[in-house]
Amino acid sequence: MTQSKAALPPETGPARGFRRHLARLAIDESGVVTGLAIFIFLIILMVGGLGIDLMRSEMRRTDLQNTLDRAILAAADLDQDRDPELVVRSYFDATGLTDYLGSVTVDDGLNYRTVSADASMTMNTHFMKLAGVDTLTVPARGTAEERIANVEISLVLDISGSMAGNSRITNLRAAAKEFVDAVIRPETEDLISLSIVPYTAQVNAGPLIFNELNVNQVHNFSHCIEFYDSEFSTTALDTERTYNQMQHFEAGSYYNNPITNPGCPRRDYERITAFSQNGSALKDQIDNLRPRANTSIHLGMKWGAALLDPSFQPITGALAAGGHVDSEFSGRPAAFNDSETLKTVILMTDGENVTTRRIADHYYDSESEISHWNRYPLYYYLNNYVSWYYRSGFYYTKYSAHHADNLLDNICDAARAQGIVIWSIGFEVTNHGADVMRSCASSDAHFFRVEGVEISDAFSAIARQINQLRLTQ
Repeated sequence: MTQSKAALPPETGPARGFRRHLARLAIDESGVVTGLAIFIFLIILMVGGLGIDLMRSEMRRTDLQNTLDRAILAAADLDQDRDPELVVRSYFDATGLTDYLGSVTVDDGLNYRTVSADASMTMNTHFMKLAGVDTLTVPARGTAEERIANVEISLVLDISGSMAGNSRITNLRAAAKEFVDAVIRPETEDLISLSIVPYTAQVNAGPLIFNELNVNQVHNFSHCIEFYDSEFSTTALDTERTYNQMQHFEAGSYYNNPITNPGCPRRDYERITAFSQNGSALKDQIDNLRPRANTSIHLGMKWGAALLDPSFQPITGALAAGGHVDSEFSGRPAAFNDSETLKTVILMTDGENVTTRRIADHYYDSESEISHWNRYPLYYYLNNYVSWYYRSGFYYTKYSAHHADNLLDNICDAARAQGIVIWSIGFEVTNHGADVMRSCASSDAHFFRVEGVEISDAFSAIARQINQLRLTQ
């Protein structure tokens, strides 16, 4: 017998409505999406507002820090006569930030001044207050210092014959003496040493330096040595090898007995002065410089760099032991990695490299021949006593102008590679001369092309740069 299913009770009205509502929710998520979108929008708004408040804070901090930096730099300047703290406060007064300046600390020493300051402002937030952050603190602080640290200077001066024209030597003397006064001061005692390297066709090392080197000496007239070309690729002097002494002769065409204008200068004031802080003696030497002979810029630069190379230190020590260099400088030149020492060359010329010659060795290998060339200038003797056919055999070219330019490039590269700061001055030079000197300098900003009394401006600018301001924090 078949049994029939029980009949379900009929659906009432409320039950039927609830079921339909559940069905709609199963297929309609718009309520959930709208809530999520509102939540994400609020997060974006909060993050954006946070960024705006932080951006406002950074702008205020930048203004405050820039004002503080300018103020402490001006206050730390050793040439600043006003009270350093008053200088700082005047900067904040001028920018309307006086209320935010905190403490100002000044430390003055014999050769330095350090100025520290801090400032702070409180900024109300616009959006971060929604998260309970009502204000932000905007700080600024810094320390500026001007310190005259140990400085080793090689002043390499052109005293070639062309310096006689247009009052060049007169203008050079005035400018170089002003430079000495600017860097050799009571407050720089035992800190700054200055070496003078006068150069023409050669550089006279002087007997004191000459005797500390291994030299094949053949005469007693002067004290110039000859370098190998390879030695212009290094700032060092080779204290192990034996140098050849430069020949004593004059390349002139007019008779002088004895010769008066040899390629290697022989007077006391034409010699290198090493590691001095005697301003009076340095200026006396500069006053006595006289124009003469040709131009070999590369030789002047080689000696200027060598005086800053640590390989020169044993020579300085010997000079100090003999009382020829202040004992305070007996350890100079310092190592290249000595962070407390600035090494710099000021290289000056009024021209450009020219061809320079030497007498053939077989005409300069006996006492009688050495004596002969002390009585007769080379071209005078050849023109008057030697057939034109044989004249070229009496001499050879040691440096062509192009060769000398290349060697100058080499020694300038070597010096810069060791961290030596090179300033160069082209004094009434040709465009070629200017290009050569600019190439030698540490940068275009370290090169000066000047005319007339402008050379004093160049030396003054270099002297100011030696005492550099720097932010230490």
